[in-house]
Amino acid sequence: MNEKRSAPRRRVLKSAFIILSDKAPKVECIARNISDIGAALEMSTTYGVPTNFDASIDGVRRHCRVVWRSDTRLGVMFE
Repeated sequence: MNEKRSAPRRRVLKSAFIILSDKAPKVECIARNISDIGAALEMSTTYGVPTNFDASIDGVRRHCRVVWRSDTRLGVMFE
């Protein structure tokens, strides 16, 4: 299989949060892989998660854009 990503991702298992707004509750998720430019986030359902949001991984808050989606995972690029 050919790798199409511009930056290689490392497999991880880290607790993460999706932040929809500063007043809304954070959505718990798990970072399954990560690179300097993106990550794969796993949660119980991706239903209702918008295309753009902030994510906190290892205490670092990054703005994200969804590039692919399944029922339980999101592939995001950091902006």
